[in-house]
Amino acid sequence: MSAPFRLAVIAGEASGDALALRFIENLRQRLGDRPLLITGVGGEDLIAAGLVPLFAQADIAVMGFGPVIARLPLLLRRMEDAARGVVAFAPDLLLTVDAPDFCLRVARKVRARAPDIPIAHWVCPSVWAWRSGRARRMAPYVDRILALLPFEPAALERLHGPGTTYVGHPLIERLAELRPTAVETAIRNDDASPLVLVLPGSRRSEIRHLMPAFGDAVSRIAAARPGTRFVLPAVAHLKDDIAQATSSWAVKPDIVVGEAGKLAAFRTARAALAASGTVTLELALAQVPTVAAYRGAGWEAAIARRLIKLPSVILPNLILGRSVVPEFIQDDATPDALSRELLAVLANGPARQSQLDGFGEVETIMKTAGASPAANAVEAALALVEHRSR
Repeated sequence: MSAPFRLAVIAGEASGDALALRFIENLRQRLGDRPLLITGVGGEDLIAAGLVPLFAQADIAVMGFGPVIARLPLLLRRMEDAARGVVAFAPDLLLTVDAPDFCLRVARKVRARAPDIPIAHWVCPSVWAWRSGRARRMAPYVDRILALLPFEPAALERLHGPGTTYVGHPLIERLAELRPTAVETAIRNDDASPLVLVLPGSRRSEIRHLMPAFGDAVSRIAAARPGTRFVLPAVAHLKDDIAQATSSWAVKPDIVVGEAGKLAAFRTARAALAASGTVTLELALAQVPTVAAYRGAGWEAAIARRLIKLPSVILPNLILGRSVVPEFIQDDATPDALSRELLAVLANGPARQSQLDGFGEVETIMKTAGASPAANAVEAALALVEHRSR
């Protein structure tokens, strides 16, 4: 029997767990009868898939400046524990997934103590948007970046970062869930009572800053198009916050909770008003014309303006290299501007068609890596292992 393939995985949060789980499933298929041993850090799904945990993922699953500072001694200790555990396991591959502030520090410690362990990091940090110096600093201890976005390999090369492979975005595997059936297409095309998605974000801070402007914009759209219906997909833990925020709206949206409700809304929506973020890429692949907005605290915006050197922060625009989704940032995100642009894409006309044409290009570009990002990630990682072994 062949010697087991030894895989170390560090996944710091639920989104990383989902990617790592697909990686493990595809790696098992690729290995065939060869046994697979796994250790590292992950959630319950990864443990069920065979990962022997070095410690509980909950110890490091922290978001926000304040909570990170409060738990900093534990986080630093867990970085050390993870690095020691990986080195002792002597894996054929260390795969770190997302959560760069934790994962990349572990990778650096592992490289310093065991230089022969190949290290791949899945999900490119946004060095192309801000703190670009991170790219060059990663190069000595990350052998391969596995990128979700097609423009990232060129960006990392320009910034003298690690070698980067575009493996594809997990949304490509979900196109069928985002595309309407014939019945849903008829609902989407109903010009008399169009459905508009309202997507104020998945964090309390986003909701707090965007909801007043979104509420006023919804009222203006409803006044201009009396038959318009509004649906707001909400994550379960924020449902009460959103219900309270919309209680004062003159026109109240239907709030749906859960992935199934969200996807059904995406398939029938004619347009969307959305917070900037990954959801704009989901909407592009669902072929839903969108108006995007961002509002944050004034100090956050001031810092962002100094750090972010991009013509757009909207993923479909970045993928295309031109602006097709209108975006309104901070004081520009007024109810008047948002409703004006939303009414333009609701109507059959050049504004709507321009987005639909652009979204078709986005899909074509996104598909260049192939149908399975996880399978691509496995192939890139195994190529790295083979290269390092030589």
